[in-house]
Amino acid sequence: MTGPRFTDLANGLPATVPFVGPETQERERGRPFAARLGANENIFGPSPRAIAAMERAARDAWMYGDPENHDLRQALAAHHGTVADHIVVGEGIDGLLGYLVRLLIGAGDSVVTSDGAYPTFNFHVAGFGGVLHKVPYVGNQEDPDALIERAREVGAKLIYFANPDNPMGSWHPAETVTRLIEAVPDGCLLVLDEAYMDLAPEGTAPAIAAEDPRVIRMRTFSKGYGMAGARVGYALGAAPLISAFNKIRNHFGMSRISQAGALAALADQTWLNDTRRKVAWSRDAMAAIAQQNGLMPLPSATNFLTIDCGRDGAFARKVLQELADRDVFIRMPFVAPLDRAIRVSCGGQHELAVLAKALPLALAAAGN
Repeated sequence: MTGPRFTDLANGLPATVPFVGPETQERERGRPFAARLGANENIFGPSPRAIAAMERAARDAWMYGDPENHDLRQALAAHHGTVADHIVVGEGIDGLLGYLVRLLIGAGDSVVTSDGAYPTFNFHVAGFGGVLHKVPYVGNQEDPDALIERAREVGAKLIYFANPDNPMGSWHPAETVTRLIEAVPDGCLLVLDEAYMDLAPEGTAPAIAAEDPRVIRMRTFSKGYGMAGARVGYALGAAPLISAFNKIRNHFGMSRISQAGALAALADQTWLNDTRRKVAWSRDAMAAIAQQNGLMPLPSATNFLTIDCGRDGAFARKVLQELADRDVFIRMPFVAPLDRAIRVSCGGQHELAVLAKALPLALAAAGN
């Protein structure tokens, strides 16, 4: 008796979970973390209106969600000054990236990204047989000019660029992104990941015509709106590209509860503005903690703070482990020289107090 016959591509891929969740670590440790500061979650949570909407929608969870996401797409279109034909909703940006790669990338197709940038996009490319070409960061930022140059060299079909950036928290002004779009080679599509745009300073988001065929913009309700567990993302792009998602997306992938929550969250911009203030306060407080311990906080336009530990990746990994041993869950960049840093999500008063107590002890232990 034989088992399933996997494809050659599937046989060549690792069966791993690339981001080990805090829940997995807590099970292995046998105790919970005192401060959950590693997954870039918005600890300040969703709007009370969104919570109420999801509670009401839970009564109707026996029904599938609207497969067209009609009401949410209409509301998003009004929010962005466009029409619903330019918007697709999906299971977070991660899900939409998977659909996009499935639409455009086959075996051997070239894709360009930055070495150390958000790796989930890379996993999708590998999963569909694409070939990744990577360029290094310049300092703590992605390098738009290098991305374009490499895309021209390899005939790339996709370029991935995040603004603001994960894992470094850096950002480029709108003018730089506009120049990047203008330079995209013919036959190539820029994937502009704007997951953190709701938290970015004025002047970060460029004005992009919804029908521009050179770019697709990815947004989410996970960060600014505090709904990571609801898995609601959306993309803005030219109508023919957006329509193509209907060929392969999971039409019933969005629950009624998530749809209702996102619709209510979008309507409560007052809560989003208040969240921005809380995030800024938390970033400043964490920066002060880092500086008090001789570390360098990097400028951030996100709901996390990347902290330069001043040495190499081996030392930063020791700091991360020592913090975990003291019940503080954080993460760090994967690739040198970015891995000289740790990355800490914004927390509230309790979490920052735990961090302030644990960090000097972790640094002392890591230095031995």
